Amino acid sequence: MEEIRVSTTERAYDVRVGPGALGRIGDYLEGADRVAVIADERVAGIHGDRLEQALAGAGRGDTPWFLVPAGEACKTVEWFGNAQQFLLEAGCTRKSTVIAFGGGACGDLAGFASAAYMRGIDFIQCPTTILAHDSSVGGKTGINLPGGKNMTGAFHQPSAVLYDTDLLETLPPEEIRSGMAEAVKHQLISPDGHARDMLVTVDYSEMDEQTLLHYIVSGIRVKAEIVGRDEREGSVRKFLNFGHTYGHAVEAAAGYGGMTHGESVMIGMLYALILSEQLTGADRGLTDALQRFSERNGYPLRSVAGYPFEQLYGYMQKDKKASYGELHFVLLPEDGHPLMNKADREQCRKADEELRKRLGVLT
Repeated sequence: MEEIRVSTTERAYDVRVGPGALGRIGDYLEGADRVAVIADERVAGIHGDRLEQALAGAGRGDTPWFLVPAGEACKTVEWFGNAQQFLLEAGCTRKSTVIAFGGGACGDLAGFASAAYMRGIDFIQCPTTILAHDSSVGGKTGINLPGGKNMTGAFHQPSAVLYDTDLLETLPPEEIRSGMAEAVKHQLISPDGHARDMLVTVDYSEMDEQTLLHYIVSGIRVKAEIVGRDEREGSVRKFLNFGHTYGHAVEAAAGYGGMTHGESVMIGMLYALILSEQLTGADRGLTDALQRFSERNGYPLRSVAGYPFEQLYGYMQKDKKASYGELHFVLLPEDGHPLMNKADREQCRKADEELRKRLGVLT
Protein backbone atom coordinates (compact mmCIF):
# COMPACT_ATOMS: atom_id res chain seq x y z
CA MET A 1 0.00 0.00 0.00
CA GLU A 2 1.27 3.49 -0.89
CA GLU A 3 1.09 6.28 1.68
CA ILE A 4 1.34 9.96 0.76
CA ARG A 5 1.42 12.78 3.30
CA VAL A 6 -0.38 16.01 2.47
CA SER A 7 0.70 18.98 4.57
CA THR A 8 -1.27 22.24 4.56
CA THR A 9 -1.69 25.14 6.96
CA GLU A 10 -5.08 23.74 8.02
CA ARG A 11 -3.84 20.20 8.76
CA ALA A 12 -1.60 17.37 7.64
CA TYR A 13 -3.21 14.07 6.67
CA ASP A 14 -2.53 10.67 5.12
CA VAL A 15 -3.59 9.45 1.71
CA ARG A 16 -3.47 5.66 1.68
CA VAL A 17 -3.74 4.03 -1.73
CA GLY A 18 -3.96 0.33 -2.46
CA PRO A 19 -5.99 -2.87 -2.07
CA GLY A 20 -7.80 -3.09 1.25
CA ALA A 21 -7.29 0.55 2.27
CA LEU A 22 -10.84 0.69 3.67
CA GLY A 23 -9.76 -1.74 6.37
CA ARG A 24 -7.69 1.04 7.96
CA ILE A 25 -10.65 3.33 8.59
CA GLY A 26 -10.69 2.59 12.31
CA ASP A 27 -7.31 4.34 12.60
CA TYR A 28 -9.04 7.65 11.88
CA LEU A 29 -12.23 7.31 13.95
CA GLU A 30 -10.75 7.35 17.42
CA GLY A 31 -12.21 10.23 19.39
CA ALA A 32 -15.25 10.67 17.13
CA ASP A 33 -18.42 10.67 19.23
CA ARG A 34 -20.53 9.90 16.16
CA VAL A 35 -19.77 8.67 12.65
CA ALA A 36 -22.08 9.22 9.66
CA VAL A 37 -21.74 8.07 6.03
CA ILE A 38 -22.79 10.10 2.99
CA ALA A 39 -22.70 7.68 0.07
CA ASP A 40 -23.39 7.54 -3.64
CA GLU A 41 -26.45 5.28 -3.90
CA ARG A 42 -24.99 3.34 -6.84
CA VAL A 43 -21.67 2.75 -5.08
CA ALA A 44 -23.46 1.78 -1.87
CA GLY A 45 -25.37 -0.88 -3.78
CA ILE A 46 -22.19 -2.38 -5.19
CA HIS A 47 -19.59 -1.87 -2.47
CA GLY A 48 -21.50 -0.77 0.61
CA ASP A 49 -20.96 -4.11 2.36
CA ARG A 50 -17.18 -3.55 2.30
CA LEU A 51 -17.45 -0.26 4.16
CA GLU A 52 -20.03 -1.70 6.54
CA GLN A 53 -17.64 -4.55 7.39
CA ALA A 54 -14.77 -2.11 7.92
CA LEU A 55 -16.92 0.03 10.21
CA ALA A 56 -18.13 -3.00 12.17
CA GLY A 57 -14.52 -4.08 12.60
CA ALA A 58 -13.78 -0.64 14.03
CA GLY A 59 -16.67 -0.92 16.49
CA ARG A 60 -18.89 1.43 14.46
CA GLY A 61 -21.58 -0.98 13.32
CA ASP A 62 -24.36 1.45 14.25
CA THR A 63 -23.25 4.13 11.77
CA PRO A 64 -26.17 5.85 9.95
CA TRP A 65 -26.03 6.15 6.14
CA PHE A 66 -27.40 8.85 3.86
CA LEU A 67 -27.66 7.87 0.19
CA VAL A 68 -27.44 10.54 -2.52
CA PRO A 69 -27.94 10.35 -6.31
CA ALA A 70 -25.03 9.06 -8.35
CA GLY A 71 -22.76 11.56 -10.06
CA GLU A 72 -23.30 15.30 -10.47
CA ALA A 73 -27.03 14.98 -9.70
CA CYS A 74 -26.21 15.13 -5.97
CA LYS A 75 -24.33 18.44 -6.17
CA THR A 76 -27.36 20.71 -5.76
CA VAL A 77 -28.58 23.16 -3.14
CA GLU A 78 -31.43 20.76 -2.38
CA TRP A 79 -29.19 17.78 -1.67
CA PHE A 80 -26.81 19.96 0.33
CA GLY A 81 -29.74 20.96 2.54
CA ASN A 82 -30.85 17.34 2.83
CA ALA A 83 -27.33 16.36 3.93
CA GLN A 84 -27.32 19.06 6.62
CA GLN A 85 -30.63 17.80 7.98
CA PHE A 86 -29.33 14.22 7.95
CA LEU A 87 -26.30 15.16 10.05
CA LEU A 88 -28.54 16.96 12.52
CA GLU A 89 -30.97 14.03 12.82
CA ALA A 90 -28.04 11.60 13.11
CA GLY A 91 -26.98 13.42 16.26
CA CYS A 92 -23.67 14.67 14.87
CA THR A 93 -21.74 17.22 16.94
CA ARG A 94 -18.51 19.14 16.50
CA LYS A 95 -16.66 15.99 17.56
CA SER A 96 -18.26 13.82 14.87
CA THR A 97 -16.77 12.48 11.63
CA VAL A 98 -18.43 12.18 8.23
CA ILE A 99 -17.31 9.54 5.74
CA ALA A 100 -17.69 10.37 2.03
CA PHE A 101 -18.15 7.12 0.10
CA GLY A 102 -18.38 7.46 -3.67
CA GLY A 103 -16.92 9.32 -6.59
CA GLY A 104 -15.80 12.92 -6.84
CA ALA A 105 -19.30 14.40 -6.84
CA CYS A 106 -20.31 12.62 -3.64
CA GLY A 107 -17.02 13.65 -2.05
CA ASP A 108 -17.59 17.28 -3.04
CA LEU A 109 -21.06 17.29 -1.50
CA ALA A 110 -20.07 15.43 1.67
CA GLY A 111 -17.02 17.63 2.13
CA PHE A 112 -19.06 20.82 1.78
CA ALA A 113 -21.72 19.46 4.12
CA SER A 114 -18.97 18.75 6.66
CA ALA A 115 -17.46 22.20 6.19
CA ALA A 116 -20.79 23.91 6.83
CA TYR A 117 -22.27 21.74 9.56
CA MET A 118 -21.64 23.42 12.93
CA ARG A 119 -19.08 25.52 11.03
CA GLY A 120 -16.88 22.55 10.28
CA ILE A 121 -16.51 18.93 11.39
CA ASP A 122 -14.06 16.22 10.35
CA PHE A 123 -14.59 14.11 7.28
CA ILE A 124 -12.80 11.21 5.63
CA GLN A 125 -12.69 10.73 1.88
CA CYS A 126 -13.18 7.14 0.68
CA PRO A 127 -13.11 7.60 -3.11
CA THR A 128 -14.40 4.84 -5.38
CA THR A 129 -13.49 6.16 -8.85
CA ILE A 130 -10.26 6.96 -10.68
CA LEU A 131 -11.41 10.57 -11.09
CA ALA A 132 -11.62 10.98 -7.34
CA HIS A 133 -7.85 10.50 -7.00
CA ASP A 134 -7.82 14.19 -7.90
CA SER A 135 -10.93 15.56 -6.18
CA SER A 136 -10.49 13.70 -2.88
CA VAL A 137 -7.13 15.36 -2.19
CA GLY A 138 -6.70 19.05 -1.50
CA GLY A 139 -9.80 20.12 0.38
CA LYS A 140 -11.88 21.67 -2.40
CA THR A 141 -15.55 21.00 -1.67
CA GLY A 142 -18.71 22.37 -3.22
CA ILE A 143 -21.89 22.08 -5.21
CA ASN A 144 -23.11 23.35 -8.58
CA LEU A 145 -25.53 26.15 -9.35
CA PRO A 146 -27.65 26.12 -12.53
CA GLY A 147 -25.35 28.68 -14.13
CA GLY A 148 -21.97 27.27 -13.15
CA LYS A 149 -20.01 24.33 -11.78
CA ASN A 150 -18.69 24.37 -8.19
CA MET A 151 -19.83 27.95 -7.67
CA THR A 152 -20.73 27.40 -4.00
CA GLY A 153 -18.31 25.65 -1.66
CA ALA A 154 -15.47 25.85 0.82
CA PHE A 155 -11.87 24.83 1.35
CA HIS A 156 -12.07 22.06 3.96
CA GLN A 157 -9.28 19.50 4.20
CA PRO A 158 -10.20 15.88 5.00
CA SER A 159 -8.72 14.17 8.05
CA ALA A 160 -7.69 11.24 5.82
CA VAL A 161 -8.13 9.78 2.34
CA LEU A 162 -8.52 6.00 2.05
CA TYR A 163 -8.30 5.00 -1.59
CA ASP A 164 -9.14 1.31 -1.81
CA THR A 165 -8.18 0.26 -5.33
CA ASP A 166 -10.17 -2.99 -5.01
CA LEU A 167 -13.25 -0.84 -5.62
CA LEU A 168 -12.07 0.24 -9.07
CA GLU A 169 -12.63 -3.20 -10.60
CA THR A 170 -16.29 -2.50 -11.43
CA LEU A 171 -15.82 0.87 -13.16
CA PRO A 172 -17.37 1.22 -16.65
CA PRO A 173 -15.21 2.52 -19.56
CA GLU A 174 -16.55 6.09 -19.36
CA GLU A 175 -15.46 6.35 -15.71
CA ILE A 176 -11.98 5.07 -16.59
CA ARG A 177 -11.74 7.73 -19.31
CA SER A 178 -12.99 10.37 -16.91
CA GLY A 179 -10.53 9.59 -14.16
CA MET A 180 -7.52 9.12 -16.39
CA ALA A 181 -8.05 12.58 -17.90
CA GLU A 182 -6.99 14.09 -14.57
CA ALA A 183 -4.01 11.71 -14.44
CA VAL A 184 -2.98 13.00 -17.87
CA LYS A 185 -3.37 16.57 -16.61
CA HIS A 186 -1.03 15.91 -13.70
CA GLN A 187 1.60 14.56 -16.08
CA LEU A 188 1.25 17.53 -18.42
CA ILE A 189 1.69 20.21 -15.75
CA SER A 190 4.46 18.48 -13.78
CA PRO A 191 8.10 19.29 -14.61
CA ASP A 192 8.93 15.76 -13.42
CA GLY A 193 6.21 14.16 -15.55
CA HIS A 194 6.63 12.03 -18.62
CA ALA A 195 3.57 13.24 -20.46
CA ARG A 196 4.69 12.50 -24.00
CA ASP A 197 5.68 8.93 -23.11
CA MET A 198 2.29 8.42 -21.50
CA LEU A 199 0.45 9.80 -24.51
CA VAL A 200 2.26 7.41 -26.83
CA THR A 201 2.18 4.24 -24.74
CA VAL A 202 -1.00 4.14 -22.64
CA ASP A 203 -4.05 2.36 -24.01
CA TYR A 204 -6.85 1.97 -21.48
CA SER A 205 -8.03 -1.32 -22.99
CA GLU A 206 -4.61 -2.85 -22.26
CA MET A 207 -3.72 -1.03 -19.03
CA ASP A 208 -2.88 -3.39 -16.16
CA GLU A 209 -3.43 -2.81 -12.46
CA GLN A 210 0.15 -1.77 -11.75
CA THR A 211 0.16 0.85 -14.52
CA LEU A 212 -3.12 2.28 -13.26
CA LEU A 213 -1.82 2.41 -9.69
CA HIS A 214 1.36 4.13 -10.89
CA TYR A 215 -0.56 6.96 -12.55
CA ILE A 216 -2.99 7.34 -9.63
CA VAL A 217 -0.16 7.62 -7.11
CA SER A 218 1.88 9.87 -9.39
CA GLY A 219 -1.10 12.20 -9.82
CA ILE A 220 -1.74 12.36 -6.08
CA ARG A 221 1.93 13.18 -5.42
CA VAL A 222 1.82 16.03 -7.95
CA LYS A 223 -1.33 17.43 -6.38
CA ALA A 224 -0.08 16.98 -2.80
CA GLU A 225 3.09 18.93 -3.59
CA ILE A 226 1.15 21.80 -5.16
CA VAL A 227 -1.51 21.93 -2.43
CA GLY A 228 1.21 21.95 0.21
CA ARG A 229 2.64 25.11 -1.38
CA ASP A 230 -0.70 26.82 -2.05
CA GLU A 231 -3.70 25.54 -0.13
CA ARG A 232 -6.25 28.15 -1.23
CA GLU A 233 -5.39 28.74 -4.87
CA GLY A 234 -3.54 32.00 -4.45
CA SER A 235 -0.75 31.05 -6.85
CA VAL A 236 0.50 27.69 -8.17
CA ARG A 237 -2.64 25.72 -7.24
CA LYS A 238 -4.38 27.45 -10.13
CA PHE A 239 -2.27 25.28 -12.44
CA LEU A 240 -4.39 22.30 -11.38
CA ASN A 241 -7.21 23.94 -13.36
CA PHE A 242 -5.44 23.22 -16.65
CA GLY A 243 -8.17 22.40 -19.18
CA HIS A 244 -10.97 23.23 -16.76
CA THR A 245 -12.13 26.66 -17.97
CA TYR A 246 -13.26 25.43 -21.38
CA GLY A 247 -13.90 21.92 -20.02
CA HIS A 248 -16.32 23.16 -17.36
CA ALA A 249 -18.13 25.14 -20.06
CA VAL A 250 -18.58 21.98 -22.14
CA GLU A 251 -19.72 20.07 -19.07
CA ALA A 252 -22.27 22.76 -18.21
CA ALA A 253 -23.54 22.99 -21.80
CA ALA A 254 -24.02 19.22 -21.87
CA GLY A 255 -26.07 19.40 -18.66
CA TYR A 256 -24.28 18.16 -15.57
CA GLY A 257 -24.06 14.40 -15.98
CA GLY A 258 -24.54 14.57 -19.76
CA MET A 259 -20.81 14.20 -20.21
CA THR A 260 -18.36 13.08 -17.55
CA HIS A 261 -16.09 15.62 -15.92
CA GLY A 262 -12.93 14.01 -17.26
CA GLU A 263 -14.24 13.73 -20.81
CA SER A 264 -15.06 17.45 -20.70
CA VAL A 265 -11.64 18.30 -19.25
CA MET A 266 -9.89 16.33 -21.99
CA ILE A 267 -11.61 18.57 -24.56
CA GLY A 268 -10.66 21.56 -22.41
CA MET A 269 -7.00 20.53 -22.36
CA LEU A 270 -6.91 20.31 -26.15
CA TYR A 271 -8.43 23.78 -26.28
CA ALA A 272 -5.88 25.11 -23.77
CA LEU A 273 -3.00 23.65 -25.80
CA ILE A 274 -4.30 25.30 -28.97
CA LEU A 275 -4.60 28.57 -27.05
CA SER A 276 -1.03 28.00 -25.86
CA GLU A 277 0.11 27.65 -29.46
CA GLN A 278 -1.66 30.86 -30.48
CA LEU A 279 -0.71 33.01 -27.49
CA THR A 280 2.71 31.68 -26.42
CA GLY A 281 4.10 29.97 -29.51
CA ALA A 282 3.90 26.50 -27.96
CA ASP A 283 4.87 23.48 -30.04
CA ARG A 284 1.90 21.88 -31.83
CA GLY A 285 3.43 18.44 -31.34
CA LEU A 286 2.04 18.09 -27.81
CA THR A 287 -1.47 19.07 -28.96
CA ASP A 288 -1.39 16.50 -31.74
CA ALA A 289 -0.11 13.81 -29.37
CA LEU A 290 -2.92 14.54 -26.91
CA GLN A 291 -5.51 14.45 -29.68
CA ARG A 292 -4.25 11.07 -30.94
CA PHE A 293 -4.22 9.73 -27.37
CA SER A 294 -7.78 10.97 -26.77
CA GLU A 295 -9.11 9.47 -29.98
CA ARG A 296 -7.37 6.14 -29.32
CA ASN A 297 -8.94 5.94 -25.87
CA GLY A 298 -12.47 6.81 -26.89
CA TYR A 299 -12.96 10.37 -25.65
CA PRO A 300 -16.05 11.98 -27.27
CA LEU A 301 -14.12 14.96 -28.59
CA ARG A 302 -16.47 15.72 -31.46
CA SER A 303 -19.41 16.23 -29.13
CA VAL A 304 -18.22 19.83 -28.88
CA ALA A 305 -19.97 20.33 -32.23
CA GLY A 306 -23.27 20.42 -30.35
CA TYR A 307 -22.33 23.51 -28.35
CA PRO A 308 -21.74 26.77 -30.23
CA PHE A 309 -18.92 29.05 -29.14
CA GLU A 310 -21.26 31.76 -27.85
CA GLN A 311 -22.89 29.30 -25.48
CA LEU A 312 -19.51 28.04 -24.20
CA TYR A 313 -18.14 31.56 -23.88
CA GLY A 314 -21.11 32.50 -21.70
CA TYR A 315 -20.24 29.70 -19.30
CA MET A 316 -16.53 30.56 -19.39
CA GLN A 317 -17.32 34.11 -18.29
CA LYS A 318 -18.68 32.62 -15.05
CA ASP A 319 -15.43 30.79 -14.37
CA LYS A 320 -14.03 31.45 -10.89
CA LYS A 321 -10.68 32.51 -12.37
CA ALA A 322 -12.33 35.31 -14.36
CA SER A 323 -11.88 38.82 -13.00
CA TYR A 324 -12.88 42.29 -14.19
CA GLY A 325 -14.48 40.71 -17.24
CA GLU A 326 -11.22 39.01 -18.31
CA LEU A 327 -10.76 35.27 -18.74
CA HIS A 328 -7.63 33.66 -17.29
CA PHE A 329 -6.39 30.35 -18.66
CA VAL A 330 -3.73 27.90 -17.56
CA LEU A 331 -1.47 27.54 -20.60
CA LEU A 332 1.52 25.33 -21.39
CA PRO A 333 4.16 27.21 -23.37
CA GLU A 334 6.31 24.09 -22.88
CA ASP A 335 5.87 20.68 -21.28
CA GLY A 336 5.63 20.80 -17.49
CA HIS A 337 5.80 24.58 -17.19
CA PRO A 338 2.27 26.00 -16.84
CA LEU A 339 1.48 29.69 -16.54
CA MET A 340 -1.58 31.89 -16.22
CA ASN A 341 -2.50 34.02 -19.22
CA LYS A 342 -5.36 36.36 -20.09
CA ALA A 343 -7.39 35.85 -23.23
CA ASP A 344 -9.99 38.17 -24.72
CA ARG A 345 -13.15 37.14 -26.51
CA GLU A 346 -11.61 37.15 -29.97
CA GLN A 347 -8.64 35.05 -28.85
CA CYS A 348 -11.03 32.57 -27.24
CA ARG A 349 -13.14 32.42 -30.38
CA LYS A 350 -10.10 31.84 -32.59
CA ALA A 351 -8.93 28.92 -30.44
CA ASP A 352 -12.44 27.45 -30.43
CA GLU A 353 -12.57 27.67 -34.23
CA GLU A 354 -9.18 25.97 -34.54
CA LEU A 355 -10.24 23.19 -32.18
CA ARG A 356 -13.33 22.47 -34.25
CA LYS A 357 -11.26 22.56 -37.41
CA ARG A 358 -8.81 19.96 -36.10
CA LEU A 359 -11.64 17.76 -34.90
CA GLY A 360 -13.37 17.99 -38.26
CA VAL A 361 -16.57 19.55 -36.88
CA LEU A 362 -16.25 23.14 -38.08
CA THR A 363 -19.53 24.20 -39.71
